[in-house]
Amino acid sequence: MTSDGPDVLVLRALGLGDALTGIPALRGVRRAWPDRRLWLAAPTATGRWLQELGVVDEVLDTAGLHAPLRWTGSGHVAVNLHGRGPQSHALLQATGPARLVAFAAQDHPDGPAWRADEHEVDRWCRLVRGAGGDCDRDDLRLQVGTGRASDEILLHPGAASAARRWPPERWAALARHLASDGHPVTLTGGPDERALCDRILTLAGPGVRVAGPLSLAALADRVADARLLVCGDTGVAHLATATGTASVLLFGPVPPTWWGPVIDPDRHVVLWHGDPSRVGDPHGTVIDPALAAIGTDEVVAAADGLLARSG
Repeated sequence: MTSDGPDVLVLRALGLGDALTGIPALRGVRRAWPDRRLWLAAPTATGRWLQELGVVDEVLDTAGLHAPLRWTGSGHVAVNLHGRGPQSHALLQATGPARLVAFAAQDHPDGPAWRADEHEVDRWCRLVRGAGGDCDRDDLRLQVGTGRASDEILLHPGAASAARRWPPERWAALARHLASDGHPVTLTGGPDERALCDRILTLAGPGVRVAGPLSLAALADRVADARLLVCGDTGVAHLATATGTASVLLFGPVPPTWWGPVIDPDRHVVLWHGDPSRVGDPHGTVIDPALAAIGTDEVVAAADGLLARSG
C-alpha cells in the first residue's frame, strides 16, 4: 500500500476485544500527529469499522504477523500496538519508518519497559503518552447505536477458546430465568457459534431467540441499544464498556484487572473466582477452573441486580 506523505502506521492485527481496548491509544496517536493520515494494520472487518467511526483514516488489511506488511510509504512513524516484540517490531521496522514507537526489546532499546501485570488499556496509553499523545481510559467511549433504547437482554455465550466458554446448560438456565420474568432474551454469536446458540435455545425453551447474522457495526448498535449484556471475557464485552451498556461479565483464565471494564464501574458486574497469583491459559481447550466455579445463581443475581437498578 502506498502513502502519499509521511503518515502514521499503527500495527494491531488482533481481534475485536484488542481493537476496542486499543482505541484510547489510537486516539492518542491521532493527537500526537494530528496532521498525518492514520493507517491501521488490522483485520479488514475490524479496521473498516474503526475507519467508518473515524478512529483511523485508512486500513491496511493485516491478519497476524506471518507476512510482510504491504506498505511502500516512506518517512512515516510506525507505532506498535500489537505486542512487546520482537516479531511485531521487526514487521514494522521492515517498512523503513523514520521513527518506531514501541516497547523496549533487544532490537529496540529506546522504548518504555513492558509490564506483564498492566491493564491492556493502560499499557498502550502509557506507550503513546510517552510519544506525546494524550489519552486515557475515557477515550474508550464510542458513539454508536440507533438511538432507540430497547429492553432486550443479550446473552453472548461464545468465545474464541473453550477456556473462556461458560457451559451451555448454565446459559440456558440463565436465559430461562430471564425469559420467565418477561424479559426479551436474545442469543448472539458469530457463524461459528450458531450451533452453540441453537443448543442453548433448545435447552432454554420458549421466550428466547437467536439473533440472525450481524455485521460488526450491527452488533455494536445492538449492544449499544440493549438493556443488558451477559457474556464471558471476549470481544463483545468491550462493546458494552465502550457504549455504556450494563453488563455481567464472566472471567476465567485471566484476571479482570488485565482485561475488565475500567470505566463506569456502576454499570458492570465482573464475576471471577480466580487466583491473582495463577494466570490460566486464555487459549486453552477446556474450561478454566475459575470460570467453571461461577454458578448460575450467581449470574442470575448479578443480572437481576443490574436490571432492578435500571428498572
